[in-house]
Amino acid sequence: MKRTLYIKFLLAYLLFGIFGFVVVATFVYGMTYDRLKRDKAESMYKMATQIANTYAADLYNSETSLETVHGELTSLSMYMDGSPIWIVNPSGRLVLDSARLLGPADEVVIEGFDPTVTGSSYYTTGTFWGSFGKEMLSVFAPITANYKVQAYVVIHTSVAGIQEKANTFLNISYLMLMVLFLLSLIILIFFTELVYVPLRKITTATEQYAAGNMGYEFSVESEDEMGYLAASLSYMAGEIARQEDDQKKFIANVSHDFRSPLTSIRGYLVAMQDGTIPPEMYDRYLGIVINETDRLTKLTNEMLTLNNMSTKGMLLDKSDFDINAVIRNVSESFEGTCREKKIAIELVLTDEKMFVNADMSKIQQILYNLVDNAIKFSHHDSSIKIETTEKHSKVFVSVKDSGIGIPKEDQKLIFDRFYKSDLSRGKDKKGTGLGLSIVKEIVKAHDENINVISTPGVGTEFIFSLPKAAVMDAEDE
Repeated sequence: MKRTLYIKFLLAYLLFGIFGFVVVATFVYGMTYDRLKRDKAESMYKMATQIANTYAADLYNSETSLETVHGELTSLSMYMDGSPIWIVNPSGRLVLDSARLLGPADEVVIEGFDPTVTGSSYYTTGTFWGSFGKEMLSVFAPITANYKVQAYVVIHTSVAGIQEKANTFLNISYLMLMVLFLLSLIILIFFTELVYVPLRKITTATEQYAAGNMGYEFSVESEDEMGYLAASLSYMAGEIARQEDDQKKFIANVSHDFRSPLTSIRGYLVAMQDGTIPPEMYDRYLGIVINETDRLTKLTNEMLTLNNMSTKGMLLDKSDFDINAVIRNVSESFEGTCREKKIAIELVLTDEKMFVNADMSKIQQILYNLVDNAIKFSHHDSSIKIETTEKHSKVFVSVKDSGIGIPKEDQKLIFDRFYKSDLSRGKDKKGTGLGLSIVKEIVKAHDENINVISTPGVGTEFIFSLPKAAVMDAEDE
C-alpha cells in the first residue's frame, strides 16, 4: 500500500490553514468593516440628532447666536476626535463649520447637495460632493423649526480611520487563526502516534503475512480498536501458522500410514509372483493383504469423515432417544470380539431408560470407537465398564477399561489426528489414529465435553457429557 493516507491528511491540514486565511482575509474583514462603519455612523447620528434638537434648534429659533453655537460645536468636534460638524441649509449653503468661523462675506455652497442621497439609512460615504479629497463617512440629522426642516446637521469622519480599526481586528483574527493552526498540530501529532504509526505497523505485518512470513512479529501498545485489530491480526497469523504446521504433520502422517500397508501389500504380492511365497501359503498372505486393504479403506473413510466435519461443519439430526438402549446395542455388537479375548462388558446404567437430546447415529459412533479402543487395549480375562450418571440436567457416559493405560504426557495429544502413543503402537495394528479425533469432533459439535483419566498399567476411562432430554425433566416434576 502506498503511503497516501498520511499525505492526504497533511494536505487536508494545509488546505484547512489556507482556506482559513482566505476566509479571514475576505469575509472577516468585510464583516468587521461593515460592522464598525454602522456602529460609527449610529454613534455620529445620535450626536447629530442631539445637536439638531438643542444648539441648532435654538439657533433657528433665534434663542442663541451663531458664534455661541460655533463655540459649542467646536468643543464637540474636539470631543469627537476632530470630526467636522457642519450645518447646511437645504440649498447646500454651508451655514456653520466647526473647523472654521465663516464671516458674512464667506459663502460656501455645496454643489449638488441632496440630503435624500442616504435613502432609507442616515449616512453616506464618499467625498461629500467634492468637499473632501478623501473618502468620508457623513451622517445627516434634520433641524426642524416651526414644523419645517430649516437645515441639516452633518458630521463627517474619515473612512480611513474605520478601515484602520478593521485592519487591527483583521490582524487579531490572523493571529488567532495562526494560534489555532499551531494548536491543531497537536491533533496531527496525536493522529500520527495513535493512528498512523500503528496502522503502518499493521499494514507492514499484513504484507509480511500475505508473503507467507507467518513468523513476523509486531506489537501495538494500545488498548483501543487499533490495538485490538493488531492483536487479532497477530492471533490470526499464529493460527494460520499452527494450521500450516498441522497440515504438514497431517500430510506426513497420511503418507506414513498409507506407505506402510501399501509397501506390505506390494511386498507380499511380488513375493507371490516371483515364487518366494509358495502356493500352499497363498491363503495366509492373501489374508494379510486383505487386512491391509481393510485398514486402508478404514483410513480413507475416516479421513473423509474428518474432512467433511472440518469443511462443511457437522450437520446434526438431534432427537430424544434412550442412551441406555444405545449402549446395550453397541455392547451386543462386540459380543464376538469380547468372547475371543475373554473380556466382559459391565453395564452400570442409571434408571431403566435415560433420554438424551442428541444425534443418535453420531453418539453410536462415539460409543463404538470408545468401546473398540477399550477392547483393543484391554488384557485378556479383563472387563470393560460402561456407566451412565445424571447430574445438573446432563447425562455423563463413562467407558472404562483395565488395559495398558496412556502415559500422562500423551493424554493431551490423544485427540490429535493420527496420534498414537508409543504404548499403543504394538497393540493397534489396524488403527488409523483418527478414531478419537472423530469422537472429539462429534462431542464438540454437540457443545459438550469429553475428558480422559488414565494410569499406565491400570487402565483408561473416557467420560463425555450429553444434554438430558426435556421429557426427563417433565417426568421428574
